[in-house]
Amino acid sequence: MIRIIAGSRKNRRVLSLPMDHHVKPISVRMRKSLFDIIRPHITASIFLDLYAGIGLVGLEALSRGAGKVVFVDNDNQCIKTIKRNLKHLNFEDKAIVIKSDILKGLSFLKMYSQEGYDIIFIGPPYRDENNNPLYYCERTVENILEADLLSEYGIIIVQHHKKEFFNLDKNLFRYRTEKYGDTVIDFIKQRK
Repeated sequence: MIRIIAGSRKNRRVLSLPMDHHVKPISVRMRKSLFDIIRPHITASIFLDLYAGIGLVGLEALSRGAGKVVFVDNDNQCIKTIKRNLKHLNFEDKAIVIKSDILKGLSFLKMYSQEGYDIIFIGPPYRDENNNPLYYCERTVENILEADLLSEYGIIIVQHHKKEFFNLDKNLFRYRTEKYGDTVIDFIKQRK
C-alpha cells in the first residue's frame, strides 16, 4: 500500500494501478531522500511533475506545501488515477492534470506558470513493455529549455537508470547526484 510520507496528508493512502501496468512508483526511500533534499524549496512552489504516473511525487509535494502542481502523463489510466488521487486527498483546487506526449514539446505548459516552474521533476519510464531501454531524459530536459519553463532559481530533478547518460545544455549544471541501487537522481540548476 502506497502512502504519503509527510505533510498535511501524512499517512494518507494513494490509489495505485494494477500490478500488470508498466508504471512503477518511486520508492519510499527515494521519495524521502528527494524531499529531504528539496525541502527548502517546496513551500508555495510551482511544481511540474513530468511522466507523473500515479502522481505520487506531485502529491507528496502538495502535502508538503507546494502552491500548485501541474501533472503531465501520456497514459489514460495514469491520468484517471491522478485525478482520483487529487479528489481523494482533496487537492483538486491546487492541481492541473494534462494528458500529453512530453517528447513532442512542452511549450503549452508556459500558460500554467508565466514565471516558470520552481521545481520540475522528471521520472520517465526506464524500459518499454518489451524490456527495451528508453532514453527520455536528455530530450525532456531539452524540451524544458526550449519552452523556457524553469523559473529564475528553479531546479530540474531527473530520475533515471544508472546506465542512462545524458548531456546537459551549457547553461545547466548538475549540482548534486544521488544513487539508489539502479536508479540515479540528478539535481540540476541554471548557470548564473
